[in-house]
Amino acid sequence: MLYDFKTFEAKITGAKEWLAKEYRGLRTGRASPAVLDGVSVSAYGSMTLLKQVAAIGVEDARTLRIQPYDAGILKDIERAVSAADLGLGSSSDGAVLRVTFPELSAERREQLVKVAKGKLEEARTTVRLARDEAWKDIQEKERAGEITEDDKFNHKEEMQKKVDKANEELEKAFEAKEKEMIS
Repeated sequence: MLYDFKTFEAKITGAKEWLAKEYRGLRTGRASPAVLDGVSVSAYGSMTLLKQVAAIGVEDARTLRIQPYDAGILKDIERAVSAADLGLGSSSDGAVLRVTFPELSAERREQLVKVAKGKLEEARTTVRLARDEAWKDIQEKERAGEITEDDKFNHKEEMQKKVDKANEELEKAFEAKEKEMIS
């Protein structure tokens, strides 16, 4: 009997997507609208994501341009970006807000690499937990007589190949981000 790895694969895919999202939010000295993804603005009586109340675009290598859909909330956007404490500078001309990314020091780059490595380890931990969960399930199926002992070890081998592939992909994502932060 074949083992259904769908849940296991979904968890691995989730770990990869989570890591990619986290890496998009790490500031590298280059302007990236993803840095502002978590910023919420107090507008229209509730907290709203910045990207829902303004157009965010890259103006140049180190500047983002935030154009609110309603000019009346520009000050609210400015306060929200400042309160997010992202280490970014901002200036307003009354119609748009420009967010500037300061040049990163060598020390800050090293710190960012450490943060990225920590995120990599969190993703790897998720993969390990998914592997352990699937292995426990495979063992239970073998004890219940649903699969043979040979099948159990074949499934373990197949699962380990999937884990190795996932870890390799996570490592590649880290290496790409590290290269981006150092250059």
